[in-house]
Amino acid sequence: MAGMKLKKGDKVVVIAGKDKGKEGTILVVDVKKKRVIVEGINMVSKHTKQKSEEEKGGIVKKENFIDASNVMYLHNGKPTRIGVQRVAKTVNGKEKMVRQRVAKKTGEVID
Repeated sequence: MAGMKLKKGDKVVVIAGKDKGKEGTILVVDVKKKRVIVEGINMVSKHTKQKSEEEKGGIVKKENFIDASNVMYLHNGKPTRIGVQRVAKTVNGKEKMVRQRVAKKTGEVID
């Protein structure tokens, strides 16, 4: 099974579902279940019980998980797929192969 190419802090756009077209930043990545939590996307109402006099109960709106296949990485304001490129880098005189994420549309290195 291939790993996910999305990371926490990536700017993404939703391409499917009720929030299609909205943009946000990834807050949490669940690699095993291949899903992410995006800021302001897939908001759900959670009913909370009063725990003490200070903590009031009520209905709280919060983000919920969305499948990673329903979001696309934003590179320079445009959605693009992400590829992986292996590049040789020299560290302390030794050559080492390093993975780099690459935007498929432009070929630019993401990070």
